[in-house]
Amino acid sequence: MAGRAQLLDRLKRAGLRVTAPRLTVLAWLIEHPHTTADQIATGVRDALGTVSTQAIYDVLSVFTAADLVRRIEPAGHPARYETRTGDDHHHIVCRVCGRTEDVDCAVGPAPCLSPAESAGFLVDGAEVVFWGLCPTCEKPETN
Repeated sequence: MAGRAQLLDRLKRAGLRVTAPRLTVLAWLIEHPHTTADQIATGVRDALGTVSTQAIYDVLSVFTAADLVRRIEPAGHPARYETRTGDDHHHIVCRVCGRTEDVDCAVGPAPCLSPAESAGFLVDGAEVVFWGLCPTCEKPETN
């Protein structure tokens, strides 16, 4: 778990004011990657007491803009947040429960995938979501 000094340093290096909600959201995300805003809000409220949902979204928005967190949006699932930023990794998502895990880039430096035709765009990234069933969901239920 990241210590308080590490959390303070991350916020300060990003040029952000240190507040209890920001510290707590960052600590929660380090320990619980790929979580939804609702899950983050529950964890932060358990730690701090009353914190509005809007405050959680505001913190996540500021963190995303400052590249402290990455927002991923798997189709058909709520947005998820993680602190792993600055690299070109992808994700694998369970179709049933939504469990999300990191998948390192399979081929070379960013972008690790190149389109067959770029339509004149200068491509600087690729986002891939692999879909499947996690180990828990692939096991048939036994009664």
